[in-house]
Amino acid sequence: MWADVLQEAADFIRERDDFLVVSHVQPDGDAISSTVAMGWLLAKLGKTYTLLNEGPVPSKLCYLRGCEDIVTIPGDEPPVRQFRNVICVDCADYSRVGLRGTQWVAEGADILNIDHHPTNDSYGVVNVLKFDAAATAEIIIELIDAMSFPIDRDVATAIYTGILTDTGGFRYSNTSPAVMAIASRLLQAGVNGPELAELLLERMTFGQMQMIQRGLSRLAFSDDKRIGWIWVTSEDLAETGATNEDLEGLVNYPRNIEGVEVGLLFKENGQSSVKVSLRSSGSVNVAAVAQHFGGGGHVRAAGCRLTEPLPEAVSKVVDVVQKALNGHE
Repeated sequence: MWADVLQEAADFIRERDDFLVVSHVQPDGDAISSTVAMGWLLAKLGKTYTLLNEGPVPSKLCYLRGCEDIVTIPGDEPPVRQFRNVICVDCADYSRVGLRGTQWVAEGADILNIDHHPTNDSYGVVNVLKFDAAATAEIIIELIDAMSFPIDRDVATAIYTGILTDTGGFRYSNTSPAVMAIASRLLQAGVNGPELAELLLERMTFGQMQMIQRGLSRLAFSDDKRIGWIWVTSEDLAETGATNEDLEGLVNYPRNIEGVEVGLLFKENGQSSVKVSLRSSGSVNVAAVAQHFGGGGHVRAAGCRLTEPLPEAVSKVVDVVQKALNGHE
């Protein structure tokens, strides 16, 4: 039962100390929110802990209390130390911690795995997995409740941020009645919903607008117009001064076109590495497509990485998506 799973996680936390809390590389709103919310809970318990991410905190999330405590791994420097008690949040598989992140984890460490991705492979000694949760942050508030801690405005804002971003502003199909009930409770706790919606969903950096311009200038479609994709390069980022953060939401532009069932964003990293973001209307399970290339995610939103030149990566992914679409006809 779910209550037993939460109790197992609570016992893991109560019986241990000196934790490493880590989320996935290139962290998004749910990853950072879940990290700081877990830090809040550990602080309430009087535990010692380190918050870590291989990548920097996105600038638009720096309002979250506790995000300043997240350690960003500098360059290729060796870890300061290794941890035996690890809490992974929002990581569908252990590799999502990142190569440098895993160096902070001691061999044989005990891992508490908290996640909502259906492709999660249960890599922890304790696995708190709820695949119908809208966000990992939603699971964490359930854990906080199970441990009988009243929420304050700080942790409520973190939880709301994770849910807001992973539901696309409460627009995606994962916006359940339970999600709306939690959101209502968080607003009652003092969360400024309109302010967060403006900051996270409406406001745009100049770099982001430049990347939209470049990406849309390359918009392409399959012959049947059911797949749409755009691509950007490392040179685009360098020339515009944009960051990876400025690519967020770019994949939705091809996906939102009438008749398009799967939207794709290809981001070139060097000559033979391409990161792919996939978004589906629901007719295709893009998590299965991503898994085909060693990635994962959700039915409607997933990602993967190919060690191919950009043209080959586009061809291979589009081909697999097309076969998936044809298989659902």
